[in-house]
Amino acid sequence: MNQNLSDPTPSPARKAVTPASPAEAAVHPGAALALPPLNRRRAAQLFGDDTGAATAEYAIATMAAVAFAGLLVVIMRSDEVRGILTDLVRRALTVA
Repeated sequence: MNQNLSDPTPSPARKAVTPASPAEAAVHPGAALALPPLNRRRAAQLFGDDTGAATAEYAIATMAAVAFAGLLVVIMRSDEVRGILTDLVRRALTVA
């Protein structure tokens, strides 16, 4: 039961609904077609395909890594952290 999405004629599952007012019909021209009910079969059709999910996960992980790196750069540029690291290196080099 694949229906062309550009076809405006309602299928048996899509019953015509009258908009509340002509102004609503002008703002939302597709409001005259109601969505079919969400059942197991339709949910499987809509949400069953996970093509691109791994790519999206990698993109989110990459963005989180970039944000964390930016935070580290901001922290490392502060005078307090720079002083602590300089003191740590000096103590490590003077212990002989």
